[in-house]
Amino acid sequence: MNNHYYGPIGNQGYRDQEFNDYRNIMDTCQRYMNYHVVGQMSDGTQMNGILQDMDDEGVTMLVPEDIDDDSDDMRFGGYGGYGRRRFRRFRRRRFPYNVFIFPFFFPFPYYY
Repeated sequence: MNNHYYGPIGNQGYRDQEFNDYRNIMDTCQRYMNYHVVGQMSDGTQMNGILQDMDDEGVTMLVPEDIDDDSDDMRFGGYGGYGRRRFRRFRRRRFPYNVFIFPFFFPFPYYY
């Protein structure tokens, strides 16, 4: 008896594949721990942040958040003529492994 999606019923192949996917994402997280990475989410979006911690259930990332300066000190062309000042704050967020798809994480592209 066959199941269209999973192959023969009673076959552990799909479960083994799922276990290998979790093992691959855990290896990738271990390799990029404390690095600024881009994570590919299962809904097609990309989340960038710093991998801070991981365990058997998920990963903790420091996700950047842009903050604009609200001061009204725009006299004489602002801050040296460069416009408004920006700040970046990092917030800790927890993600389960099943929200990421291959390629799970890759290094943030710093252009020098």
